[in-house]
Amino acid sequence: MIVHPINPIYDEKSQILILGSFPSVKSREEGFFYGHPQNRFWRVMAKICDEPVPESIEDKTRLLLNNHIALWDVIHSCEITGSADSTIKNVVPNDIGIITEKAMIKRIFVNGRKAESLYKRYIEKKIGIKAVCLPSTSPANASWSEGRLYEYWKSKIEE
Repeated sequence: MIVHPINPIYDEKSQILILGSFPSVKSREEGFFYGHPQNRFWRVMAKICDEPVPESIEDKTRLLLNNHIALWDVIHSCEITGSADSTIKNVVPNDIGIITEKAMIKRIFVNGRKAESLYKRYIEKKIGIKAVCLPSTSPANASWSEGRLYEYWKSKIEE
């Protein structure tokens, strides 16, 4: 079993919560979300927020909080081979209530189909908020270009 090593990013002003499935090997090594340089998450979010692409953990955290965005993952612990979502088993979900009880979360988005299925299975009934599934920013989702991801994510987040 691998335990999620990264604390959630949020404050009382957070209105949007974005949930991934579980941190990649690279993210676990770096100690922060979306640490693989080929993952498009930070470039897409920077463009949506009309800000420069953040480089440091401090800049990434500031980008999220300045734009009232909370970030975490659905899974607290699991068995996983490498970084492949397809290998995830024996899931223990995170307590998303930690965020929803303190922040003003109005909408929840999940980054990819695995996060969506896990959210529906373990969290949606407890929280009572349906999540909007966004196409994964992972480099494994090669059928979506960065530009297409940006357009789709922007349209859903700004709805």
